[in-house]
Amino acid sequence: MDIPSDIFSSRGLLPARVLGDAPERAIEGEVRIDINGDSGLLEIETESGAGSMSLVEPLPGIMISFNDFHMERCVSGFSTSAEVLCVDWCEEGRLEQPMAGGSCAYVAAGDIKVDDRSNHSGEFLLPTGRYRGVTVTYEVERAQRSILRALEGFPVDLRRLRRRYCLDGTPFLLHRCEGAAHIFSELSVTPERIRKSYCQIKALELLLLLHVLDPLPANGMAYFPKSQVARVKQVRDSIARDLSSTVTVEEAASLAHMPLTTFKACFKGVYGSSPAAYFRRLKMDLAAQLLRESEMKVADIGAAVGYDSPSKFSAAFKSAWGVSPAGYRRSLR
Repeated sequence: MDIPSDIFSSRGLLPARVLGDAPERAIEGEVRIDINGDSGLLEIETESGAGSMSLVEPLPGIMISFNDFHMERCVSGFSTSAEVLCVDWCEEGRLEQPMAGGSCAYVAAGDIKVDDRSNHSGEFLLPTGRYRGVTVTYEVERAQRSILRALEGFPVDLRRLRRRYCLDGTPFLLHRCEGAAHIFSELSVTPERIRKSYCQIKALELLLLLHVLDPLPANGMAYFPKSQVARVKQVRDSIARDLSSTVTVEEAASLAHMPLTTFKACFKGVYGSSPAAYFRRLKMDLAAQLLRESEMKVADIGAAVGYDSPSKFSAAFKSAWGVSPAGYRRSLR
């Protein structure tokens, strides 16, 4: 990755805070950065896919990044000497984050994660190959000064807020926080001509929300041992390679050498749905692809995704896509 060293000096923009103190080592892969005053675009290409981060600096010391990744993995070498508070909202997809002690944690659609980026290096995996969301980064000292200049008497102490949510460098997760979803969902659809001003308002509104919320331990992240995660992924990959076979959840758990309850919990933690629902979706996606891209008979496509009864396949396909296989194929012509 080759990033010009002087690209980060443009008008105090914060990509160095987004990428850390050593941006040339921050992300593995080919990275392109386009800076234009107080906004910019960072694009990433790796062997497993591509992603982008659209950057806006609404106030000095605050960076908002609109993230869109279509990849399976991303390796981060992030480190920063700055005191930062970061809030990530996942709009779509799933993110696996390595944690200290040999475990993995997951951020899913609708979740917000609050952390200080002290545990933000290593390999991040996208189990579903997709992640879209928004990140708000506050550089504590600079952001506090600029906020008080813009809004005298603002009640949030960023350093104190950081201490409340970021204990021992462990990320804190809030599941399905309606207040945060309201803030971030509006941010993600803001017209370009008013984006910076709107981002200023929403960055402050987010701090007020965190200020009044009580970060209860019950809201914390769910962790799964890497050994369990690895076995669940191995079984998932094995089944996904041949969707014509029918493997029960009990058989899958046995293949993973795990108790059924443990297997189901870990599988849902990694992929965001039950094993049965996940593989049903894979089968229906493959069936739709074959209907689009091949001349195979409907019955043969059903067999290719594990249905020996055309009527059962048709019912399953219609439940997933809202139309019969034959109707789906006709709609493409």
